[in-house]
Amino acid sequence: QVHLVESGGGLVQLGGSLRLSCTTSGITFSDFDLAWWRQGLGKQRELVARITGGGETVYTDSVKGRFTLSRDNAKNTMYLQMNSLKPEDTATYYCKLRWFDYWGRGTQVTVSS
Repeated sequence: QVHLVESGGGLVQLGGSLRLSCTTSGITFSDFDLAWWRQGLGKQRELVARITGGGETVYTDSVKGRFTLSRDNAKNTMYLQMNSLKPEDTATYYCKLRWFDYWGRGTQVTVSS
């Protein structure tokens, strides 16, 4: 059974920081590319960032320079460090396997002004 669990969301003020985590089971973690997606209320789900098994990363333009994606294969975990948060970052953030339709349940991030 493939299982992905997100954590680390919360309420933060404009300019603050959060670190999201995604812990996986049921896969050989280092073999898989992973991604963070997000969905705000009334909006379409969008890709935030993705990371290969070797640690190469790609970010959507709106988060470049503010968010940093990383992974620890020994812990079966990937992280999203989010700095300089803005109200438009408010969304539910989801962990996903690239190329496969396996999702976590999401963690809520709310940024107040």
